[in-house]
Amino acid sequence: MNPRRVWRRLSLRARLMLLGVAGLVAGLLVGGLILVTVLGTTLHRGAEEEATNTARAMAALLADESLPDPLPVSGDDVRAQVIDSQGRVVAASREADRLVPFLYPSERPAPGATEPTSLYIPGPRIGVIGPVQVVAVPAGTPDNPKTVLVAKSLSDLARSVELLKHSLLIAYPLLVLILAAFAWRAVGATLRPVEALRVGAEKITDGVRSERLPVPASRDEIHRLAVTLNGMLARLESSRARQRTFVADAAHELRSPLANMRTQLEVAQRIGDPAALPALTDDLLADVQRLSRLVDDLLLLARADDLAGQRAVDLATGPVDLGSLLATVAARYPAKVSLGPIERPLWTVGDEAALDRVVANLVDNAVRHARSSVVLAGAPDGDGVVVAVTDDGPGVPAEHRRRIFNRFTRLDDARARDAGGAGLGLSIVRELVNQHGGTVTLSDAEPGLRAEVRLPAADPATDTDDPATDTDDPAEPTTGGETAEVAAVQVLRQ
Repeated sequence: MNPRRVWRRLSLRARLMLLGVAGLVAGLLVGGLILVTVLGTTLHRGAEEEATNTARAMAALLADESLPDPLPVSGDDVRAQVIDSQGRVVAASREADRLVPFLYPSERPAPGATEPTSLYIPGPRIGVIGPVQVVAVPAGTPDNPKTVLVAKSLSDLARSVELLKHSLLIAYPLLVLILAAFAWRAVGATLRPVEALRVGAEKITDGVRSERLPVPASRDEIHRLAVTLNGMLARLESSRARQRTFVADAAHELRSPLANMRTQLEVAQRIGDPAALPALTDDLLADVQRLSRLVDDLLLLARADDLAGQRAVDLATGPVDLGSLLATVAARYPAKVSLGPIERPLWTVGDEAALDRVVANLVDNAVRHARSSVVLAGAPDGDGVVVAVTDDGPGVPAEHRRRIFNRFTRLDDARARDAGGAGLGLSIVRELVNQHGGTVTLSDAEPGLRAEVRLPAADPATDTDDPATDTDDPAEPTTGGETAEVAAVQVLRQ
């Protein structure tokens, strides 16, 4: 079986526990090896130091010609000999051999050596079990050189190291099992909030009731995850509520012209008077135009939702002279709209058709509510340009100025639909201005209301078209979604 597949099938708790136990085993193994090595080295150095001190003490006694025979040693695991330059044993401890030296001639210090030497020999050579450490210390006089040999058995040290090894081999598995059980419970307790999040997410349905995931009390990553997920759920719920409201309002607005058209057709069918046909067609055409405008507005807002969050440069098509655009819009209302003086060209970057729609919607709204006149003006303002539409109508209370930019919002619900519109004009203005990196605000005028659009200024030589970002290939067929979007843009530019 593939180990990777087995690993992936394990739960997160099991994988974390296995990783922790594997790290623990590796750490204990390395620590045990270091402990055994350090202990063995320390014991061997201690034995060597003890043998060296014993040999030097005998060399000092030999120099004073007070060395006893047999040689005094401490413990049954120590043997001592004194040999001359010919390798003959001249003195030995009680258990040491008096005929054969501990070391072979090739192992003895070179003539004239002054520093002690140490080496290991097998124990059976001197009649003991286990390895033996022999320290050779030069002694005597230059005329009569001698060498003191002290052999110390390391069998006790070897047994101590072996005992430590066996103890670790027994203790470490038990310790690993205990820590593994503790890690299993600790990981389970750590992941319990994650399981609570899973259960909470499983209980969340597509119902109307607002539901949230449980947030753990700890201030850790899981707490932040739960807070983030609840924020996402809140945003999704808000988006769903906006969609429901949008669909309901759109259905309500579409139902009115459709109901009018149906009523007129039913009446014409029952009366059957050909003389009434021209009036009927005029009424039907007015309702169809109103329905077409409403569908266009809905398409524009839907496309604006799809493009939400994009930078203005992503939507810009080129430099736009706002002064010329304002003159074009004002010319559509010769009786009621006057254009203020524009001292110099007002350049910005964007979609000229979209900016025309912004100004036209503001002017339409002002003309609908103005008592006598509307003033359309533009001026530079720092690093931007400002377009202002001022009317002498009743104005809008300050507490309602943010709300009227919402979709399908009309402050006067008693107005006729044809006079008041569908309540989408200012919503379209806000979406298009936001896409162009600008802002739109309402303020008081004396008398009436002033709508002000602030857009970034631009150099007329700026060209924002980037061929590298143009992914439309005329030779390739477009998908259904792309066709719908292109159709919506074409409708908006007509």
